Amino acid sequence: MENKIQLAIAPIAWTNDDLPDLGKENTFEQCISEMALAGFKGTEIGNKYPKDPDILKHYLNLRNLKVASAWFSAYLTTKPFEQTESAFIKHRDFLHAMGAKVIVVAEQGHSIQGMLDKSVFNDKPEFTEEEWDLLTDGLEKLGDLAHEKDMEIVYHHHMGTGVQTTKEIERLMDNTDPLKVSLLFDTGHLVFSGEDPINIYKKYKGRIKHIHFKDIREQVAEEVKENSDSFLNGVKKGVFTVPGDGMIDFSPIWKEIKDSGYKGWIVVEAEQDPAKANPYEYAVKTRKYIHDTTGL
Repeated sequence: MENKIQLAIAPIAWTNDDLPDLGKENTFEQCISEMALAGFKGTEIGNKYPKDPDILKHYLNLRNLKVASAWFSAYLTTKPFEQTESAFIKHRDFLHAMGAKVIVVAEQGHSIQGMLDKSVFNDKPEFTEEEWDLLTDGLEKLGDLAHEKDMEIVYHHHMGTGVQTTKEIERLMDNTDPLKVSLLFDTGHLVFSGEDPINIYKKYKGRIKHIHFKDIREQVAEEVKENSDSFLNGVKKGVFTVPGDGMIDFSPIWKEIKDSGYKGWIVVEAEQDPAKANPYEYAVKTRKYIHDTTGL
């Protein structure tokens, strides 16, 4: 994988960790079998996945799947560093045992992404100067811990959190050591927030070490903003979808990725209600779109 781009898909389309009722009927084995059948080579980790690396490897090896990464919730702005540190080390060691090279980190201090009664746009948190210092210092420490296992942290800018907008991404990047803190590039969160993904990619291509491909249904996104909906209600309404099914033209984005010499995983991550959007059907659809658009 070090020498090329590989495609993965996240289990959140099958079973949603933030909204357990979405996809509760879908099993872990169905999820990974359909990922492989649709033509993907990797997966991120969901709550239904076995926690024992040996057991998980057995299931994935049968389907020729690898682990690309997994989400880690940091609380650097609201809790003592030691609490995040101990949880991070456990998470790091599990991913290392699974052969992953990057660790997805998102700050959840003051996050409203899981709150159904908070508007994702109107109630978005803003960090204080002190909280920014706690965040950037803490992330560099997590970067050092990742390096102990020859891994990197990739920061996930995310709707409903303190690092969502272009200005916030720039501040995070400007105030962290490039050797310790890398960036996850998520097309869906950037477009949903109103940012320009091409500009973000161009500016930080040297620090982007993990990519999420996610599309947006424009009409739903506008409705979420107009109705002051929460992030999770936006998900339930279908604001996110797979590449090729929404408003984003991935051709110019792919050109930037290809021209930059990016090496690593591109992960399709589009949380939807699987009762409305059959995960396997959408996985097949987006795999064809990505092949037609990128040649991968």
